[in-house]
Amino acid sequence: MIKIITTIHEMKGIIKSKKAQGKTVGFVPTMGYLHEGHTSLVKWAKEENDIVVVSIFVNPTQFGVNEDYDVYPRDLERDQMLSEEAGAEYIFHPTVAEMYPNGYQTYVEVFGITDKLCGASRPGHFRGVTTVVNKLFQIVAPHRAYFGLKDAQQVAVIEKMVRELNMDVEIVPCPIVREADGLAMSSRNVNLSPIDRQSALILSQSLMKAKEMIQAGNVEAKEIQRAIENKIAEESAVAVDYIKIVDFTNLEEIDVIKGRVLIALAAKVGNVRLIDNIIMEA
Repeated sequence: MIKIITTIHEMKGIIKSKKAQGKTVGFVPTMGYLHEGHTSLVKWAKEENDIVVVSIFVNPTQFGVNEDYDVYPRDLERDQMLSEEAGAEYIFHPTVAEMYPNGYQTYVEVFGITDKLCGASRPGHFRGVTTVVNKLFQIVAPHRAYFGLKDAQQVAVIEKMVRELNMDVEIVPCPIVREADGLAMSSRNVNLSPIDRQSALILSQSLMKAKEMIQAGNVEAKEIQRAIENKIAEESAVAVDYIKIVDFTNLEEIDVIKGRVLIALAAKVGNVRLIDNIIMEA
């Protein structure tokens, strides 16, 4: 039976005990409302570790003013069932007050790559992400932590933080999991109306078009970006935030598709902000 842990003290005590027994710890940090993307991370973690901890914490410091913190979907009972089925032993589910007690003023911030893509349109977002992930790493002290590449910028930011702060944890990036029709799985998908859900398919379709162009030999980033823009423009319900073609390592925009390249986009479909991407090697 999976156990739900709500205090930092108890979570740290469990981890200390398991490590004393020589157990390895895998960690999947989430904001809950789990889907197959999350459970794929849990299964991956279970294959590589003795103990798997899933954190479920909707982190307020990574949401900006007028963003969707209050309406972010939550269902702990469902999350518990899915985590257990996927192989996790523990859920760490702290309150906001447990993670950020009164008077809290300490933050961790990565500069440079956080100013781009989602960071450009969501000021302070990645400061919240790196702060909470740093805290979670201190609490769970995992050997390995598993992150989905749907949030490719987040993966890059966390890898940079871990590398530059000499953290003793291995970051394991895992592939995007998609619905049968191509939509990238996201906890926010539940907030899409049926009509907007259909409109949202244009995001993955535009990325697949870009992939086909590159595979056919087109390496001009501007032409590929224009093709994505034109494809998305077919759906009037979709308002593009950004479409960027960048070097995966430093997230700098490029003119020619060469090396490991991230093609990333963000858009509002109705009132729901969605992100998607593909990673290409050329």
